[in-house]
Amino acid sequence: MAQCEVCFRHCRIPEGMTGFCGVRVCQDGAVHSANYGVLTALALDPIEKKPLRRFYPGSMILSAGSFGCNLRCPFCQNHEISWPPDLRALARRCQTAAPEDLVREALRCRDQGNVGLAFTYNEPLIGYEFVRDTAKLSHEAGLVNVLVTNGTAALPVLEELGPWIDAMNIDLKGFTDQYYRQVLGGDLDMVKAFIARAVQLCHVELTTLIVPGENDTEEEIRAMTEWIAALRDEDGQRIGTEIPLHISRFFPRFQMEDRPPTDVALVYRLAEVARERLTYVYTGNC
Repeated sequence: MAQCEVCFRHCRIPEGMTGFCGVRVCQDGAVHSANYGVLTALALDPIEKKPLRRFYPGSMILSAGSFGCNLRCPFCQNHEISWPPDLRALARRCQTAAPEDLVREALRCRDQGNVGLAFTYNEPLIGYEFVRDTAKLSHEAGLVNVLVTNGTAALPVLEELGPWIDAMNIDLKGFTDQYYRQVLGGDLDMVKAFIARAVQLCHVELTTLIVPGENDTEEEIRAMTEWIAALRDEDGQRIGTEIPLHISRFFPRFQMEDRPPTDVALVYRLAEVARERLTYVYTGNC
């Protein structure tokens, strides 16, 4: 039995078993990553798809994903790899790569406009060891590293990755404890703490998916953007108004097909509300 300290769940994992995320496994009384080097997806994407709008715009980035997640968003667009019925069976079908292999492929793609590596598609922080090892080699090769994450991780994980990550897109999925706990199975306070520290370490952009009837009020967006605007750098200077926010339209999928897509006019209206406090607000999926 060992206790995992990656996120708020603090799973106590019996020998040979995995925690809630399906990735943290107990071996010889210690917690390790079961998805180290396991790739479910590898693609050269426009960096705007991460989404990042103010970090190397117009470039491409080699995007790698594995399996597992520590949230349970009912609208997950990558549920086949984030929390399929049998994660171990999925892992057995996947290719594996050493950090050196992934960096070599990223360098090979430079002539196609590639600037680095993005760790994305599933939740990369639950397998942070592979991210850390690969990102360090990537930096040494002159590439940049991007993390696309739900931000549900303890600060020691962030500090371990911090020196090697150049940019993040972090999901700030809503701004109420109820939404995070009852709908997503998450912890808003952990995400807020993660974001507050991440903006001191690298370029950060945030994304909020507007789900009808869940997080779609002007009041919630005002509370969220007021908090974002107050974020500070390591010297105590307010930098929050310059943090880009992506407000995205929801489409019914997976376990949440019981409601219509978000009204486009509402997405645009909430973006205008966000612009009351933030300089860079973008709409997505409209």
